[in-house]
Amino acid sequence: MSNAEESQRQKKIGSVLQRDLVEVLQGAATQGGMQGIIISVSKVKVTVDLSVAKVYLSIFPNAKAQELLKGIKSNTPLIRHELAQRTKNQLRRMPNLEFFIDDSLEYIEKIDRSLKGEDNPIKDPSILDKRKKS
Repeated sequence: MSNAEESQRQKKIGSVLQRDLVEVLQGAATQGGMQGIIISVSKVKVTVDLSVAKVYLSIFPNAKAQELLKGIKSNTPLIRHELAQRTKNQLRRMPNLEFFIDDSLEYIEKIDRSLKGEDNPIKDPSILDKRKKS
């Protein structure tokens, strides 16, 4: 089995975490009075030694993503504890959680807009400047 290929165990743990994380995070956002925010967990990648789970989030509206990510990161111990309670029958050890914004959808949208000619760097060179900074 190659390194790039996830083991069945890694996949299983990832999918267990993914399912419960959606409920935990969406519940926390709603309790925190954040109406109209959708948090989805696009993927969870578990390291080979099962000690770390990298959690990729899609947050809508996108303008709130960084602010929410900060909040989620600062509450990681609470989130991890809540997950451990939910998954104690399935997982012996709860991996450490690392949260990231999954910007693949945003990336696809940018390409889409470029292809449609909406964001044309040839007609509007300032777009190139924006891209360099991020």
